Amino acid sequence: MSLIQVRHLTFSYEGSYDEIFHQVSFQIDTDWKLGFVGRNGRGKTTFLNLLLGKYPYSGTITSSVVFEYFPYEVKDKTKTTFEILEQINPNYEFWEVCKELSLLGVGDDIWDRPFQTLSNGERTKVLLGILFTKENMFLLIDEPTNHLDVETRDVVKEYLKKKKGFILVSHDRNLLDACIDHVLSINRTNIDVVQGNFTSWYENKQKQDAYEMAKNDQLKKEIHRLKDAAMQSKQWGDEVESTKIGPKSEKYEKCIDTRAYVGEKAKRMQQRKKNLERRQQQEIEEKAGLLKNLETKEDLILKPVEFHQRIVVEAKEIKLFYGDKVVCQNMNFQVPVGSCVALQGRNGSGKSTILKKILGEEIRMEGTLRVPQGLRISYVPQETDFLKGNLRDYIENCGVDRSLFLQFLRKLDFSREQFDKNMESFSEGQKKKVLLARSLCEQAHLYIWDEPLNFIDLLSRIQIEELILKYHPTILMVEHDKTFIEHVADQVIVLK
Repeated sequence: MSLIQVRHLTFSYEGSYDEIFHQVSFQIDTDWKLGFVGRNGRGKTTFLNLLLGKYPYSGTITSSVVFEYFPYEVKDKTKTTFEILEQINPNYEFWEVCKELSLLGVGDDIWDRPFQTLSNGERTKVLLGILFTKENMFLLIDEPTNHLDVETRDVVKEYLKKKKGFILVSHDRNLLDACIDHVLSINRTNIDVVQGNFTSWYENKQKQDAYEMAKNDQLKKEIHRLKDAAMQSKQWGDEVESTKIGPKSEKYEKCIDTRAYVGEKAKRMQQRKKNLERRQQQEIEEKAGLLKNLETKEDLILKPVEFHQRIVVEAKEIKLFYGDKVVCQNMNFQVPVGSCVALQGRNGSGKSTILKKILGEEIRMEGTLRVPQGLRISYVPQETDFLKGNLRDYIENCGVDRSLFLQFLRKLDFSREQFDKNMESFSEGQKKKVLLARSLCEQAHLYIWDEPLNFIDLLSRIQIEELILKYHPTILMVEHDKTFIEHVADQVIVLK
């Protein structure tokens, strides 16, 4: 056991005036299993890179362990899996690697295969197995379950449950609750550490937020009262000013002998006015300084368009092909109006293929697929790499309401400064939010979302979850977040 100590860490990217971290201090035990949570773009991956020594910073980070980052960058995917192993861990013991991979359910047939022929799930499991064969390392695991199916996520979850000494960046509540014993959370420019899993942390956060919001409301009322009092004092001072005896006043002519006395009295009253205003302003500023800048989630609003038929999609005995290869078969399901239908299954089982077929792509098919005429569909793809250029130009080209689009992004924690940046600079989670915001702005009968939550932070997932439960849009989606699907899906179709 040893400690990782962070003291007065302050960091901003070169050329930027915005601080990612400001005077951050905490310590963690290297035996802890830490979940790292926070909004997209807040600096989770940046902090991991600071631990790895990739950027200069002010403050100190001290540790007696060596940090190792996941996922590894595999530049040449044409190499065999065995060559990738030798490249990542030259000091490997083959039996140890095989033992780790057996725990992850990976067979021995992968070693001579080019790495690019492995599925996303196989690649993740191979790299995780190699990672845990490195000795005396503190592991930095950055979003290991993106693009993984439910079955593979469960394997990774059971694997990580038996390990210790890592920071796990993940937006999967089910994974975090099963694998961690402490939470690192980013709030604005600070990082906090608490004991527990995600659910206990989130429940405590909600209670604390409610308490702080109540305090904020009381402070705002007090500030409002003080401002009213200050305004009344100013009006009183103005009246004092208007009653001062001047050379042209009638009182001056009648009371010329008392001019010095009255002038001195007015002067004292003016000073009293200034002192009172200064004290009142100081009190207002002190109260305002107690207001907490809370990181809360706002409710999203959706107005889905009603369709005149009860069923918007119906599939009967569907069989889909890529060339002569059968991708999926014996597929039967309906999507009723107002329901959320989730497609699940192993990677490569045809989930995305059926979505593309419904969208009208030329894919060879047997069976019956009914999609009514006039059905308006809004689609969120898996990929985000096509998002380029200025965000405002993208909104213009989408033909949706600009103010509504930006309002969605603001509620999903985009800063106003982000609106003027090119989308290439966005994190993967921020890019996905752009696609979701566009979809939610479109007047659609059916929302087709292909893994919409990849890279999306936990608070935003909960916002989207609450939106679906409140407005009941008609949705057909592929999604592997088990907790999310348990909460929102009216039916789950498992493809074999």
